[in-house]
Amino acid sequence: MDLKSLIRDIHDFPKPGILFRDITTLLRDPEGVRYTIDTMSEKCKPFKPDYIVGMESRGFLFGVPLAYQLNAGFIPVRKPGKLPAPCHSIEYQLEYGTDRLDMHKDAIEPGTRVLIVDDLIATGGTACATAKLLEQAGAELVAFCFVVELKALNGRQQLPDVPIVSLVEY
Repeated sequence: MDLKSLIRDIHDFPKPGILFRDITTLLRDPEGVRYTIDTMSEKCKPFKPDYIVGMESRGFLFGVPLAYQLNAGFIPVRKPGKLPAPCHSIEYQLEYGTDRLDMHKDAIEPGTRVLIVDDLIATGGTACATAKLLEQAGAELVAFCFVVELKALNGRQQLPDVPIVSLVEY
């Protein structure tokens, strides 16, 4: 299946000069969603993760069905103030300023195998910060999986040296 044909280009969003790759058109296509999750599952099964970690919010959309397919648990990584129990937290750089991600301290036991999933990798900041959260928890990061990779932004160069799966590259 040609996933690129299901991903819409939006020019000048969220600001002038940006070409936004919109996955909402993929998400509304039942066969596209099935193909995406099935392909992610096929490519990630060899990593044998105990948990799938997805970042708020689009990582949840792909992470939960992938966890189901791989018989793994799902751990949400959220924006500040969204999780009720004590959290590991990490602050990271954005293009203009900083942000923070949180994960429950009791979400992952040290030594468990974890796969990080998100819809898209651009500069790699969010994925790299999530990997550092897993390091704080003592987890073993086994791979990353993204639906879309924006290669020109060199995001994978920011990530730890583990396998990186991306279904569509621009």
